[in-house]
This record gives sequence, C-alpha cells and structure tokens, in this order.
Amino acid sequence: MDWQHQLENLIRDPAGLRPFIDIDDAEETAIRRAAEAFPLAVTPYFAGLMDRHNRECPIRRQVIPSMDELHTAPGEREDPLGEEADSPVPGLTHRYPDRVLLLVTNQCFVYCRHCNRRRKVGGEPGTVNGPMLDAAIDYIARTPAVEDVLVSGGDPLFLPTDVLETILSRLRAIPHVKTIRIGTRALSVLPMRITDGLCAALRQFHPLYINTQFNHPAELTRESRRALAALADAGIPLGNQTVLLKGVNDCPLILRRLFLSLIENRVRPYYLFQCDQVPGTARFRTPVSRGIEIMESLIGHIPGYAVPTFAVDPPDGAGKIPLAPDYVVSRSPSALVLRNYEGVFSRYAESPEVTSACPAGCALCEGPPPNGGRRGADTGIAALLSPDGPDAMAPVQTDRHRRRSR
Repeated sequence: MDWQHQLENLIRDPAGLRPFIDIDDAEETAIRRAAEAFPLAVTPYFAGLMDRHNRECPIRRQVIPSMDELHTAPGEREDPLGEEADSPVPGLTHRYPDRVLLLVTNQCFVYCRHCNRRRKVGGEPGTVNGPMLDAAIDYIARTPAVEDVLVSGGDPLFLPTDVLETILSRLRAIPHVKTIRIGTRALSVLPMRITDGLCAALRQFHPLYINTQFNHPAELTRESRRALAALADAGIPLGNQTVLLKGVNDCPLILRRLFLSLIENRVRPYYLFQCDQVPGTARFRTPVSRGIEIMESLIGHIPGYAVPTFAVDPPDGAGKIPLAPDYVVSRSPSALVLRNYEGVFSRYAESPEVTSACPAGCALCEGPPPNGGRRGADTGIAALLSPDGPDAMAPVQTDRHRRRSR
C-alpha cells in the first residue's frame, strides 16, 4: 500500500502482467510490439482490478497495448488538440485568454492507451525544471490576463511532494494567478499517493482544485474513496473528467452509476470527453451521436450536479466545444417551443422588452478590462452580439478572403 513501492514495481512488460491476467504467447507478442510505439506501464494496484480471464475487461482495455494502436485512422494526428501551436514557451500552452496549461513532467503512473498526449509522455524521464520551468513561470508572471493555471503532464503527482510544492509556491506568488488546478489520474490508478503529507502540502495553496479521471465504476474502490475523502477533507474541490471509451463505458447505465458514485464521494462530474483523434485510438472512439444519446439518458434522470458537460476537442486548437441534446423545438419573436427530458412540449413566452442592457455607470462594464486583458463580450462570436461589435466575421483560409485581400 506504499505508493513508492508501487512505483518501484511498475509493470512494464507482459511478464509483469501474468500474475494478474491470463496472457497467451500470441497476445504477449502483440503487447510487446505495440509497446514499442507507446510504452506499457501500469501500477500493480490497478492491474489488480483487472478481470483475469476477460480480455474485454474495462480496466484491462484501458491500459494493455494492442496491435490496433499501430494503425492510424483518417483524421488522427500526433497533436490532436493543437497544443504546440499555442505554446509560447516549451511546456506551456496558452489557448484561452485567462488560463494556461503547465506541463511539469512527462511521466505517468499508468500509460492509458487513449492518452491524447502520448507524443510527450512515456519517453525518457523528464521534468519541467531549471530554465524550462523558469521560462514558463516568467511567461505567466508577465501575462496579467492569466488568472488560472492548470498543472498537468504526465501526472504532476508523479513528482516528489517537495518538488510539486516548490512549483505551486512559485505560481501562488504571482499576484494575478487566482486559482491553481492539478490534473491527475492518481486517484484511480494509485490512490495511496494521497498521503497525509501530500494533503498538508496542497492545502497551503488554496484556492486549489484537483481534476481526477475515473472512467468506470470499478475504479472507485475502497482505497480510491479513502483518497478522495482525504483531499475533500483538506478543503480541495474535486472534479472528474471522464473519457467516453468504446468497450469501457459507452453505456448509459455504466456512466450513470459512475457519476452518482462520484457525487457520493464529493467529486463533481465535470466533463465527459469524446475520445481525441490520437493515432492508434480508433478502437476507443464512439460516434459523437453516442455521447449525445448518453447525455439524453442523464439529463433529467439524475441530479443536475451529477451531469457532466459532454465536449469534443476538435483538431487545430479549436478548444473544448460542448454538445448536448437539442431542447429548443422551434422559436418565433414572441415564444420558444421547448421540450423536456420526457418529451413534454412547452411554450415559453419571450420577454416583451426586446432590449437588455447593464445599468448605466456599471463599474465592471465601463471601467478598464481586468488585468489588462479583454472583456469576454468583445471577442469571438460574442462580439457580433454587441451593439458596438463588427457586422461580420469570416475565416481567413477561404477563396473569399484571398480574393478580397488582393
């Protein structure tokens, strides 16, 4: 139950899996070949959750290499989220105006086969430290619009507690950084990493949030529940990001049970992600319509705070796009026709007052933008809705743009 012992005994080849699952010679050969492209690593704890005899076990399917990974399907790409294009310095992605992603290690406790950052993780051990970390933190310090930092990797909790503490201290010393988040899968794959010492270190940096990744109810073991309780008792708000995975959790009943169990353990289901278009992951991707179908089975059937946002992260850095069933059946200037989760249709009268505006003299609206940044309403699609905004916006990679630019 010691997390350091688990790390010292990480399973990295088929021989290490044999005490936990049945593997024939053909599967061992397949695992070895697939692991040459993206390594195998799994904690003995997580391996112990596998069904010994079932190759389609949802735990096993997430972490055991497959020959399918050697095939690249149409649309798949090494950097599916376009993180490198939005990287002003190594180890940092700045896509949204007010937040950045800081990668502090390329090591994980488990190498998930659906990992969207497999181009960066699993190689020679590396930590964002020294000049690289200095450059990343310097960028955050001189960019006052950044109010939120997501610390990720790899898995930040792979780092020794004192190293992680140093990174968080440097971030907390930046006045305009209001919140810090940590993304980790330790709660599901190595819950004994959540020690009293770690909780004591983390609680120094409030407001601090932790995003976990539980993909199946079987991962919510007694050990995971204890670890979640320790973090919650330390005052750390917990959110969960589940990846929709074919053959793992693409079932409304499985996800309903998972999300309700998370709520019982003080974890807010935050996102349900469509599996990203990473090379070799086609075996995990469901149609987007399956995700919307699952959302239809959740909304109205379980408490609203147990329903995550279903999101797709399309290529080239478009960012997370939320998707949901359509509840607007029709609309007119005077009313909307809406449906609920049961199929009940209702007429919702529009307000007869057609204009809506902030009170005159509003300091938030009329004063300078916060932290020297821009207001959310004066950029993107929101700008078109503003009375003072542009009349049109158009993409640049079109014949129309090239023709008018001559």
